[in-house]
Amino acid sequence: MKKLMVFISLILMLVGCNQDDMQDRTGLEKSVQSIMMDEDISEIHIKSLTDFDWEKAYLITPYSDQKSIEKQIGVSFKDKSNMNMRDDIYLIVFIQDDKVIQYAELKRQGADFSVGEKEYLTPIDDVIKIDRYKE
Repeated sequence: MKKLMVFISLILMLVGCNQDDMQDRTGLEKSVQSIMMDEDISEIHIKSLTDFDWEKAYLITPYSDQKSIEKQIGVSFKDKSNMNMRDDIYLIVFIQDDKVIQYAELKRQGADFSVGEKEYLTPIDDVIKIDRYKE
């Protein structure tokens, strides 16, 4: 029985270690969805929707593969959204201290997103432009 308890404890510890800090991204995703419902809004100030510190945020376009995502953001990132096969979402990946601290899926909802000519967003320059189209 003692061996079973030790085994279960080890499994729970391993599962806990494999959980990343990026589990609670649903609030951010829901906030963006809410903004998208108002067709008069043409930009998102992403800093106002985050409750964590970040230095850079990268907008990842549909159909981006793992290699191009990592090249764009400059750090290792496991794409759990399978962006290389999707055109229904964009990803926004947040970086702090040269590591990914959060990401969110931004549903397109009849729009494209853009950060203009910038390589990435910062908390001071945090605007994502919304280009709406009719489906």
